[in-house]
Amino acid sequence: MAKEKPVIAIMYDFDKTLCTKDMQEYGFIPKLGMPPKEFWTEANRLAQSMDRILAYMYLMKRKAEAHDVSIRREDFVELGRGVEFFAGVDGWFERIDSYAKGLDIVVEHYIISSGLKEIIEGSSISSRFKRIYACEFHYNASGAVDWPALAVNYTGKTQFLFRINKGVLDISDDLGLNKFVEDDKRPIPFRNMIYIGDGFTDVPCMKLVKVNGGQSIAVYPSRGSKNQVEELLLDKRVDFIAQADYRESKQLDRIVKLILTQMAATNKLFDIHRKQLATRPRGKLKPKLH
Repeated sequence: MAKEKPVIAIMYDFDKTLCTKDMQEYGFIPKLGMPPKEFWTEANRLAQSMDRILAYMYLMKRKAEAHDVSIRREDFVELGRGVEFFAGVDGWFERIDSYAKGLDIVVEHYIISSGLKEIIEGSSISSRFKRIYACEFHYNASGAVDWPALAVNYTGKTQFLFRINKGVLDISDDLGLNKFVEDDKRPIPFRNMIYIGDGFTDVPCMKLVKVNGGQSIAVYPSRGSKNQVEELLLDKRVDFIAQADYRESKQLDRIVKLILTQMAATNKLFDIHRKQLATRPRGKLKPKLH
């Protein structure tokens, strides 16, 4: 039986990491007839007395009702079709998968976002991800939004790292998530993880991946905005920073390919180590000489 290839998980934030701004700003907020800054300022005021993510979800529902804007599931999916991505994103996944194939490894792509899952599902790249973990609304019998079904805040994002690590991808499976599994029996060890995000809201995930042997990358939109992530690098919260330019041979492309090359080699070394341990009879070790 052929040996299974090592799996590397690349996990992405969405807003300002893959797409150029907050996803609500492409279609939803313009329908309200208000500037995006005004919407987020009001959401931040609400967040003084409630969870920041629940605050923006609540405000979306309230503003939509006040302006007679339809917010059914299909409306959000349709909004996703207008999402714009950074340069190179459309060809990124196929290119990275092809590079990984040449290293005899497999890459799985995941989204871990505080944005809306329904909008991401409507985007042109949604089929590239094994799982999309993001906020979701619950819909009533007529199909309209009536309550948040899942709010993914910044620290709550970390649970999805463990789901990927343990292979417990169904968000309803809490027992499997909390069950003890030895590190070397987990499908995707942290050393095989890459996290890509845009800033401080991703710090809990970035740090968790980094301290457990994986690699974290903070991206910034343009050369003039580099200083906003340099602090993360200086504080050792991330391993690398790069412009959010996903085109071939750009810095981000080079960094990720080098990481994949390193991870492929590390997995081969782990294989050799495990095989040597398995074939060494414990009872026949030579006594130590003093």
